[in-house]
Amino acid sequence: MQLFYEPQIESGIRSFTFSKAESKHILKVLRKKSGDQIFLTNGKGFLFECEIMTQFGSLCEVTVKQESYTTPNSKEVHMAVCPTKQTDRFEWFLEKATELGITSITPIRAARSERKDIKTERLEKIVQSAMKQSLRTYLPAILETCALSDFLKQEFNGSKLLAHCEKGEKLSILQAVDPEKNTLILIGPEGDFSDQEIDMALKNGFKPVTLGDQRLRTETAALLACALTNSVYGSF
Repeated sequence: MQLFYEPQIESGIRSFTFSKAESKHILKVLRKKSGDQIFLTNGKGFLFECEIMTQFGSLCEVTVKQESYTTPNSKEVHMAVCPTKQTDRFEWFLEKATELGITSITPIRAARSERKDIKTERLEKIVQSAMKQSLRTYLPAILETCALSDFLKQEFNGSKLLAHCEKGEKLSILQAVDPEKNTLILIGPEGDFSDQEIDMALKNGFKPVTLGDQRLRTETAALLACALTNSVYGSF
């Protein structure tokens, strides 16, 4: 099964024509032809089983034969993560988190962040590719990069968890995740959050959690937090 992402396609549509660029990829690169079957998703839970019908010049048109809908997970997992200095490591996290069913990601700028600026457009392509490769029908939302101080002031309907390495009383993330609520998890940079930032997060309703005794890289900690949270929700 080969899955294509087309955000414009909606439920009830009977035919669809791909853009010139995507048509070229389907017809020239993948060598698809009339009568071949392909699958589309709009990233909103719908899966469309289609058949290539005609090829108007350089454009590929398909007829929708069947559509289905996957109910989203009952709870959301939002990861707020400080991007790593090496872009490929953060992209690796995005790819794997998408495979695990992450709902949304916000890149965060903290005092010890190794990378302050990040191209959202590139990240969106990463999660689109990961969604297609893992045959998922929900596209995670990549939100705009945000300063930690501003992010902490935003409203969130659910549990707010802060993973950090400083000493202090903490719950295991498995204990802290409430299966009846959405979860927001805050992961810091390689040098961790500063004491001031930790204090600020706690004052804004975040609960301190631990991911274990090992000191983990940012992307490893973020992915582990995502996996453990999903295990509580029973999302695997």
